[in-house]
Amino acid sequence: MTQHNQLECHRELASRHVNTMAVIGAGTMGTGIAIAGLEAGLELTLLEQDAVALQRGLTRIREHYARRVAAGKVSADKAAECESRLLTTTDWNSLARIDLVVEAVFEEMAVKREVFARLDKIVRPGAILATNTSYLDVDAIADATSRPHDVVGLHFFSPANVMRLVEVVRGAGTAPEVVATAVEVATRLGKLPVVTGNAFGFVGNRIFSAYRRQCEFMLEEGALPEEVDAVLEGFGFAMGPFAVADMSGLDIAWRMRQSQAATRNPAARYVHIPDMLCEAGRLGRKTGAGYYLYEDGPGKARGQVDARVSELITSASADKDIVRRALGADEILQRALLAMVNEAALVLAEGVAQRAGDVDVVLLNGYGFPRGEGGPVSWARKRGAQALQADLQWLAQLSGPGFVAVDPRHVLEEAA
Repeated sequence: MTQHNQLECHRELASRHVNTMAVIGAGTMGTGIAIAGLEAGLELTLLEQDAVALQRGLTRIREHYARRVAAGKVSADKAAECESRLLTTTDWNSLARIDLVVEAVFEEMAVKREVFARLDKIVRPGAILATNTSYLDVDAIADATSRPHDVVGLHFFSPANVMRLVEVVRGAGTAPEVVATAVEVATRLGKLPVVTGNAFGFVGNRIFSAYRRQCEFMLEEGALPEEVDAVLEGFGFAMGPFAVADMSGLDIAWRMRQSQAATRNPAARYVHIPDMLCEAGRLGRKTGAGYYLYEDGPGKARGQVDARVSELITSASADKDIVRRALGADEILQRALLAMVNEAALVLAEGVAQRAGDVDVVLLNGYGFPRGEGGPVSWARKRGAQALQADLQWLAQLSGPGFVAVDPRHVLEEAA
C-alpha cells in the first residue's frame, strides 16, 4: 500500500469536526503552528503563561505577516483577515470550547504532563489534545489525562509554518477517529502527514539520531567535524550533521540523551564529545560557538573551524586510548548512510514506521535527505540484498558494542 493509500484509509474513518484550534506556547514553534492554523482558515487561540511571552509571540506573528505583505506574497487585506482570527490570552479557561489543542511547550516530560493534566480539567469532552513533542513518550503524556483516546502526537518541524512534514503519532490508546482527524487537519494546514507509532524519536528523529551518532563515532576515531560535514554536503545534504547540530542547538540533543541515560545499555558505545561541548557552554549558533565558531554572532550562516574543538576531540580519543586514523570520504559517506538504513530497518521491524516508503517521505521532507537520491530506503535498494547485508555487518564491527545490524529485508522487501 502506498503512503497515499495509507492516508486515504485514515481519511475514510469518521473524523471529528475541527473549526477552532488553540496552541499552547508562543515560542518559535508555537507561533509557527499558529500561523499555519490561521492560513488554513481556523479560529486560532494562542496561550502563554505570562503577558510578556505572549506579546513576544504576537509580535512574531505580526512581523511574519508584515514581511509577507512587503514581499508581495500576500495582500494586506488577507493578512489582516488572518490576524483577525487570532486570539491571544493567558486565560486557560478560554480553551474550554476549543476543538483541537496543540501543546508546544518546553520539551520535558514533567512540563508536558502538567499541561495535559490541566487541559483535561478544562477542555470540553471530545476535543483532541495533541502534543508537539519531538521524541517523548506520547502514552506517558496521555496518561496525565482521563482520556488517552483523545490524545495524539502532532510533531511539526521548524519553522512550522514552512516545513511540510508532520508526524502524526498514534499512541496505544489513541482512538482511530482521532488519528484520522489529525491527518485531516495536517492536510488542511498544507502539511504532508505521516502516521507513526509511538517510540522514542518516532521515525525521523530516531533515524537522524542514529545517523548523527555514527558521525560522532567517526569523530572519536579520527575525523573532524568539517571533514564529515564536507562529505555529506558533497553527497547532497544542504548542511552536514555538525552544522545542523549547531543550527538546532546542541542542548536539544543533550537533553534527549539525558532523558535516555537511565535506560541506556551501559555496555553500549557512547561518545562524550557533544556532552563536553555543552558542558563548556558551546551550544551552537545561539551561543556563538558549538562544533564551529560564530565570531560574527549567532545569525552567521556558516561557522569557522575552531582549533579548540579539534583539541577537545583529540583529547577525548586519547582518554579512551583510541588511536586516531584518517577516514576517507567514501568510508564517512557509507557509514553515515548505512546507519540511517539500519535504523530504518529497525523502525520498520518494530512497526513504528508502517511501510518503507514512509521512511523516505520523512527523511526527504523533514531532514534534507538529497531528493535526487530518493531517501535512505531508495538508496539502500540500489545496493542489493547481498551487498547491503555485508555492509551492515561491516558497520556493526566498526560501531562496537550496542550496535545491532538488522536484517535488511525490512527495507528491501517492503513495497514503497
